[in-house]
Amino acid sequence: MSASILDAALAWQWIGQIREQDWHAQATLTLRSPACTLRVQRGGDWQAEGEVTADAAALLDILLPCCATPGRFVIGQLGQSLDGRIATVSGASHYVTGEASRVHLHRLRALVDAVLIGAGTACADDPRLSVRHVSGHNPVRVILDPNGRVPATQGVFQNDEAPTLHITRHPLPRGALGAHVDTCVVEDAADLTPAALCRTLAARGLRRVLVEGGGQTVSRFLADGELDRLHVVVAPLLIGSGRPAVSLAEIETLDTALRPPCRTFAMGDDTLFDLALRTVDAA
Repeated sequence: MSASILDAALAWQWIGQIREQDWHAQATLTLRSPACTLRVQRGGDWQAEGEVTADAAALLDILLPCCATPGRFVIGQLGQSLDGRIATVSGASHYVTGEASRVHLHRLRALVDAVLIGAGTACADDPRLSVRHVSGHNPVRVILDPNGRVPATQGVFQNDEAPTLHITRHPLPRGALGAHVDTCVVEDAADLTPAALCRTLAARGLRRVLVEGGGQTVSRFLADGELDRLHVVVAPLLIGSGRPAVSLAEIETLDTALRPPCRTFAMGDDTLFDLALRTVDAA
């Protein structure tokens, strides 16, 4: 692909630059290549002068709302089957979604300061939570483990691929953990609410957060109104009985259901549903 065209590789490079901007101090940003000019507004709207490939346009549409935002930003991500399951009854989840969706997840990781998972996901999947499918920096791995369920032998505590923060009431022995692990000991349940967790992370300079799993953890952040955006990737398969993606309080009538603005994108054989839960003022 010619460098004079805004292709997916250049779009990803520019998205990384856009993510580093101070969107409190500016409302627009202009980037230029030899034959293309891209103008981005706070909130993620964009216009281009010159040729833009379809893949590049999709990247800009999907990811700029996650980058061109001031201050704190929290996004949830779930990969599920058509019948709303993220895993089988036994917890098997590799892989519900396809390769294109996994690349998308790694892009999200590269764009945030921290990726957060609950104890159930840490125990069941032992995920690396690093950026491998795309270029970019690994985020801080945050393991939310109030009851000390995650053993010290898990990869996140032993593999120094990325800095790791263990949030728990029951700290593990310092000698059992890698030097890359920091422990945040909480005493009160109030310190474990999504809002309190966001404040704790922001105090550490971790203002852009990806809540990656599992379903219960993402659901807590969603129910408490702490997500700015939610990406749900739906794969064309039926699991049947299994672990649900989203679990919210029961409602009596559909007029109280959440109906956020939603866009859809093809992602290989999967479909991405991009839900805007909080709007950004572009002015």
